Amino acid sequence: MASIPTWLRTFGIDPKRGLSACQGLRRYLCARRAFRAQQDDNFRWGNSLPILDEWQAASGSLGAYFYQDQRVAQWIHQANPRRHVDVGSRLDGFIGHLSVFRHVEVLDLRPPPSAVSNVTFHQLDLMQALPTEWIEATDSLSCLHTIEHFGLGRYGDVIDVDGHHKGLAQLKRMVAPGGRLYLSTPIGPQRVEFNAHRVFAAATLAGWFSDGWEIERFAVIDDACRLHDPVAWRGPELETHFGCRLGVGIVIARKAGTTDVG
Repeated sequence: MASIPTWLRTFGIDPKRGLSACQGLRRYLCARRAFRAQQDDNFRWGNSLPILDEWQAASGSLGAYFYQDQRVAQWIHQANPRRHVDVGSRLDGFIGHLSVFRHVEVLDLRPPPSAVSNVTFHQLDLMQALPTEWIEATDSLSCLHTIEHFGLGRYGDVIDVDGHHKGLAQLKRMVAPGGRLYLSTPIGPQRVEFNAHRVFAAATLAGWFSDGWEIERFAVIDDACRLHDPVAWRGPELETHFGCRLGVGIVIARKAGTTDVG
């Protein structure tokens, strides 16, 4: 069962942020009085929009998504594939990075947003039969922080305890022989945190590519959001998830064969 703070955050109540806001209120009122005392006629006084907790925050957040999106975009830039397709990754991070230097096709269960330069959207449910035109269709496919959600119903998909297995099989089918799959997912002691995500053992992630695939690179973002690239994934640390309870495992896996995708 979820903890009380988790339930409160689910309904928009964040106790930690509330405490921080209370601490910032006096500072805000003092700053407001000081500003109004200096104000001239160049700006009329509009609606107040109090921001109470940023005065003590760092300048921006460099979380796991930041390091993941930046590093995988670098890999794809270096590989320079003929075609790149993405399944379900963040539009306002990873896809934005890719679209700066290349065209990318995005597949998602949800309806596409408005048009974006250098991005083509396709609405597709990978839990259903894969259309013929998407079988062995690309020499480069990414799926970042997505596979862990398949079958949990979070995004309107059908509840399916094996959803991640089915989704992974579809991803593998989409990659042409000789092509690469860039995949990331939470790693740590294996568990389901319903309905947010699954967390996979690092050995589970590595085991997905034991037959007909080769892992070319394995990177880890640990619990303190430090990037380790590459890691020795064949060593004993794999069994302890590289010390992670809720880290991120990122792999580049290459499909056996030679690609002729044009």
